[in-house]
Amino acid sequence: MPRAILKANAKDALRGNWGIAILSLLIGTVLVGAASFVFGIGELIVIGPIETGLALIYMKLSYRDNPEIGDLFAPFQNFVNTFFAGFLVTLFTFLWSLLLVVPGIVKSMAYSQTFFIMNEHPEYAGREAIDASQEMMRGHKWEYFVLNLSFIGWFLLSSLTFGLLLFYVMPYYQATMAEYYRYLKEEQETPRVESPEF
Repeated sequence: MPRAILKANAKDALRGNWGIAILSLLIGTVLVGAASFVFGIGELIVIGPIETGLALIYMKLSYRDNPEIGDLFAPFQNFVNTFFAGFLVTLFTFLWSLLLVVPGIVKSMAYSQTFFIMNEHPEYAGREAIDASQEMMRGHKWEYFVLNLSFIGWFLLSSLTFGLLLFYVMPYYQATMAEYYRYLKEEQETPRVESPEF
């Protein structure tokens, strides 16, 4: 799907929902930062549930499903699975990055759909969600890389505004990523028509 359509859909999803989009990101960032400050490695404990909660909110925005701030904390009810999803994504990305920067980037893209998948399949263990993400991203990593690259200008502009522009850019970015997941899911669910053999 063209990037312009994904971004247009993201802006449409955010219309009238900027409050919860911004607030959920703020709360999530504060909680992860506080956990890291208080417990040292506390970030690893909460990153999975928080990322899954943010994914849930932005998925609901994509489907026009009226998210609530409480959705951010819903994955804590499935703590074991969401914790291991976050822990393993962090661990595997770190280990691949030890080899070279590029393998780490490639693997982070392969794992990028993990937290969206955890919402649709809460019964998945962390590794199952990661494997499903890798399967979903097969053949789409370059496309995903270019989509992320298209936000570089926005992030550079944000640095010139002392981060204030991030209140617009981050929800816009997250909403676009949710639209991309939806696109991948729908593509995966569409039966492929085999070409006739001659």
